[in-house]
Amino acid sequence: MNNLMIGIGVQLGSSAVAIVLAAILLRGFGLNFGGFLTAVVVFTIAQSLLAGLVAKLAGKYAPALAGAASLVSTWLALIVATLPFGGIRIHGFFTWIWAALIIWGVTALCAVLVPKFLLKQSAQ
Repeated sequence: MNNLMIGIGVQLGSSAVAIVLAAILLRGFGLNFGGFLTAVVVFTIAQSLLAGLVAKLAGKYAPALAGAASLVSTWLALIVATLPFGGIRIHGFFTWIWAALIIWGVTALCAVLVPKFLLKQSAQ
């Protein structure tokens, strides 16, 4: 149960950091604080659900693209997070591409590095 809570916290935290970083780096990426928290939660849930589905579909229908499944799921989750809440606004084709790449990269790094740091701290 403790590892599950740590995993959820890492996912939510890394999503928030990645979205804020994308907003800082990209001119066409806007954040509204009121919808930011909701957008982070929606993005994290969508990414978690879509990652397995996209990986399964890629493995079945396009095995060469299986490695890009997490990037595609990040892009799809970003679309879902921008739709109903207005916390995130993305304008421009290249902004969509760069936003997906930045968020995918940051969340991937956090998924690898943060648990190692947390486990190292808890072992001491």
